[in-house]
Amino acid sequence: MSARNDVAPDTLGVELTEDGIVVEYTDGRETFYNGVPRKESGTLRTQPGKLVQVLVTDPTETEGVMMYVNDRNTHDDILESTGVGRVMLEPGEEEELFPGVTVRVDGYAVEVEADPETARGRVFVFEEDQLGERFYEMVEEE
Repeated sequence: MSARNDVAPDTLGVELTEDGIVVEYTDGRETFYNGVPRKESGTLRTQPGKLVQVLVTDPTETEGVMMYVNDRNTHDDILESTGVGRVMLEPGEEEELFPGVTVRVDGYAVEVEADPETARGRVFVFEEDQLGERFYEMVEEE
């Protein structure tokens, strides 16, 4: 398997609907994340081995930035053409993806902590593989 690099994200179009989230990539293609996200506060620990994506919207909720965490399948040039970023972390490493959004790797699981107020937008986390997907919105602790 070839090495993968960190890739900086671009601003993407975002549309929040009753049925899910539409993300428009910089190459004009769109993807639809179907479903209402489960609300999570504190630390979200994803299941080991899942593809983890973090989307942070701007305050208007019409634009956002998306990062893949430890995605080893997508070539750098594909990410660059779509505007999606990527961060590669070793177990035990932690990185602030955006102000108020931190990810760390614990074994093969990814942990996400987010403060939506500091992020100045909504924070969504997607975890998926060939068997299915889960969808979360990080919210303030009650």
